[in-house]
Amino acid sequence: MSPRFLLTTFAIVTCAIAAETPPAMDSRATPVPNNGVKPAFAPDPVNALPYDYQRQLDIYGAKHPNPTARPLLELGRELYGPGQFQPGVNLFGEKNLLFPQLLFYGDIRNVVAWNDNGATDKGLAAAKLNLDLDLKLTATERIHYFFTPLDQNGKGTFAEFGGTRPRVSNNEFDLTPDALFFEGDLARLFAGFTGRDNSHDLPFTVGLIPLLFQNGVWLQDAFDGFAFTIPARNSPSLQITNMDVTFFAGFDQVTTPALRGDHDGNVFGVTTFIEANHGYWELGYGYVEGTGASSDLSYHNISAAFTKRYFDRLSNSVRIIANVGQNPAPGKARTADGVLLLVENSLVSSLPSTLVPYLNGWVGFHRPQSLARAAGAGGVLLNTGITFETDGITGFPKLDDTAHNTYGAALGIEYLFDLHQQLVFELAGLNTFGNPAQRTAPGAQYGVGVRWQLPLNNAWILRADAIAARRDLLPDIAGVRVELRRKF
Repeated sequence: MSPRFLLTTFAIVTCAIAAETPPAMDSRATPVPNNGVKPAFAPDPVNALPYDYQRQLDIYGAKHPNPTARPLLELGRELYGPGQFQPGVNLFGEKNLLFPQLLFYGDIRNVVAWNDNGATDKGLAAAKLNLDLDLKLTATERIHYFFTPLDQNGKGTFAEFGGTRPRVSNNEFDLTPDALFFEGDLARLFAGFTGRDNSHDLPFTVGLIPLLFQNGVWLQDAFDGFAFTIPARNSPSLQITNMDVTFFAGFDQVTTPALRGDHDGNVFGVTTFIEANHGYWELGYGYVEGTGASSDLSYHNISAAFTKRYFDRLSNSVRIIANVGQNPAPGKARTADGVLLLVENSLVSSLPSTLVPYLNGWVGFHRPQSLARAAGAGGVLLNTGITFETDGITGFPKLDDTAHNTYGAALGIEYLFDLHQQLVFELAGLNTFGNPAQRTAPGAQYGVGVRWQLPLNNAWILRADAIAARRDLLPDIAGVRVELRRKF
C-alpha cells in the first residue's frame, strides 16, 4: 500500500471519529432543553405584493432633514451639522483633541394665570428666561454657565392685572449664575497629557454644580462643590449588569428647609445606581453639616429606591427617605427627623406608549426632608402628581407637598394621542396624623388637576393647567394658567 493511500484512509477514519464524537462543551454553558422536539425547517416567507423598486430606493434616497430649533449662537463646530467633522487641534494631546464649540441656547416661558391661593386671588402675566452658555473644549471637557436674567433672589418679572389686593409689578435683571461649572474626564485628560491609552473612565465636575438624584426626590439643588463618578461597573457573582457610584460635596449655597439660615450648611454624600434583580436600585447616603446659626442641626440622610416592571403590566418604584441623628440645642425643635415612603405605579396599557394610567401614594412620618432642595424645585412630593406641582413662575396653587405627617395618593391618566400632544387628568388627596406642630397641612386636602400641552412646531409649545382643591381648616384654592414657551 502506498503512503498516499494510508494517509487518505487515516483522514477518513479521523473525520468519521470526529463526526461521532461531539465537541466538549464549556463548563460555563448550559444546554437549553427542547423537550424532545426536534427543530423543523420552515419554508421561506413569500411576499405576495408586487415588487416595487422605487420603495426599495426610497429607503436610502428619500430621507430628508427635519426642521429643528437652532441655538442663538453657534461658533466652531455646529450642533448636529451635516458633513464630516473638521480635524481636531492637538492642544491637550493627540489622544484628547480640542474641538472648540460655543453654544448659546435656552427658552423663554410666557405665562398668564389666575391664581386663588386661599388668602388672595390675583391675575398676572409673568415671564421666565432660561439661558445656557456652553463652551465645549474636547469630546469630554466643557465649561457651562446657566442663568435666569429675569429672576433675582426668588423674585421674578411679572405684572398683576386684577385680584383682591392692589396691583403690583416687578422687573428683574440678574446675570448671577444659577450654575457655573467645569466638567470632564480625568482618564481622558491623563491620556491626552501622557499619550497613552486609558481603559478607565473617571468623569468629574467642579464649580456651582446642579445635581439631581432619584428624579429629584432625594436631591435637586445647585451648590458650590465637586462630584466624581466611578461608572459602568458590573459583578457577575452579584448579578449586577451595570453600576455607577457618585461621590459629591457642597460647601456653599446648599439649600434645605432643615437649616435655619439660607445656605447655612455643607453637604457630603455618595449615591449609586445598580441594575440588578431584573430592575434597578438607587441608594444614597448624605450628611448635612449645619454651620452658623444651624450648627446644631446637622443630620444624616439615607435613601433607597427600587424600580421594576411586574407581569409586563405594572411599572413600580418604591422609595424611602430617612432623616436621623439630628440633635438641636435644648428648647429648639428638630427640622429633619422623619421617614418618607413613596410608591409610584404606572399601568402598561394596550397603548403603552401613549396611554399611561398611574397611581402614586406616600406616607410621611414627622418631618422628612430631601438631602438638598432648591427653592424653585418644589417639595419632596413634586413628582407624585400634577396637583402637587407649582410652576416656578406665577406661584400656581398646589396641594401640600411636604409629606410632613401626612399620607395620600394621586390617581391620574396621561394620554399622548399620536405623540403630538399631551393630556393629563388627576384626582389627588391627603390626610394628616400625628402632632399638628410637626406638619404644614392642618387638615385634609382634596384636589383635581388637568394639564394639556401641544407643540405648535419645532420651537413653540402651548400649555394649559387648571387646579381646584378643598382644604380642611384652610381656604380652598383654585387656579388656571396658559403658557407659551419658545425654545432656541
